[in-house]
Amino acid sequence: MSAPTWFQRFLLPGFAFKAVVIGGGYATGRELVEFFLPTGPHGGLLAMSFAAVIWSVVCVATFLFARATYSEDYRTFFRHLLGRGWLVFEIAYCLFIVLILAVFGAAAGAIGASVLGWPELAGTLCLMIGIAAFVAFGNTSVEQLFKWVSFFLYGVYALFVILSLNAFGDRISANFVLDVPTDGWLLAGVTYAGYNIVGAVVILPVLRHLTSNRDAIIAGALSGPLAMIPAFLFFICMVAYYPEIEAQALPSDFMLKQLEVPLFHGVFQLMIFAALLESGTGSVHAVNQRIAQAWQARFGGDLSVRARFVAAGILLIVAMLLADRFGLVTLIARGYRGLAYVLIAVYVVPVLTYGVWQLWQRRRAQPALSTP
Repeated sequence: MSAPTWFQRFLLPGFAFKAVVIGGGYATGRELVEFFLPTGPHGGLLAMSFAAVIWSVVCVATFLFARATYSEDYRTFFRHLLGRGWLVFEIAYCLFIVLILAVFGAAAGAIGASVLGWPELAGTLCLMIGIAAFVAFGNTSVEQLFKWVSFFLYGVYALFVILSLNAFGDRISANFVLDVPTDGWLLAGVTYAGYNIVGAVVILPVLRHLTSNRDAIIAGALSGPLAMIPAFLFFICMVAYYPEIEAQALPSDFMLKQLEVPLFHGVFQLMIFAALLESGTGSVHAVNQRIAQAWQARFGGDLSVRARFVAAGILLIVAMLLADRFGLVTLIARGYRGLAYVLIAVYVVPVLTYGVWQLWQRRRAQPALSTP
């Protein structure tokens, strides 16, 4: 087996984390409008910077704890962190997955309908097949998806900034000098970071490339900025139409119409679909790796490609096709904030307290063990 590359050690975890958190709301700009624009252009950038710092801190703690406990899936991780309480995280995470996959499926259906004129079910099915196909072939396939979609995504956002500065750079400059109160940016940063931080533990399978605690610290520190860079770029462009863009259901679509570049409009929609694909794949892959770990412990063998595909397919069918039909999405969505707080309580707080304490204890014990 060849040695891990610098990309796998330092950048892949951040790309994977970005893949999980970006989702549909981030990619379309709706989450950015909800959380950051109410604090004004400068307040929004402060809140985003603070959220990125929180992500980095939690990622560093998570990556170090995962290495110390040899955790390559969330079940193993939480058995070490919470003991018997690991089941609370699994229940909350499963509900979370059903909700976000149902939302992703609906978004993919809307993209297929608006861009290609397909029935909405066709776009949803394309996303389901794509996720199942990448997940079926395990870590290597998923990691390649994270890598190439990330390059595509960063490129599209960079081009978006260039086109926006050319089209309405004067509006952006004018709105950045407005005297707008920045009250609430701290809370906005904490809230947004908390809703998405679960991605740090979802991406445990890609941490197998880390070779040392130094790798874990660097990769974790880079994860926050790598996940937030597209948001920074998009936010700067949206400031051109502050504050009226706050009323837009799809800020990205509104901005693209202002640019009046139909070809780029189509490319941006494709990028959103790719973002949905990598987000969905990251979330489903975490579940598959948890199943694979349980399968190996019970039967002593690896989960086959077919079994991975079937497991992913069942989860996607339940989440994207059946959940909405039976009202589960509405039910879960009503408790979404509560669900997010549960994930913070059973993951973020323990890993930053008990987890860090455990790491400190292990570090203190090592010199004692090495003394003759």
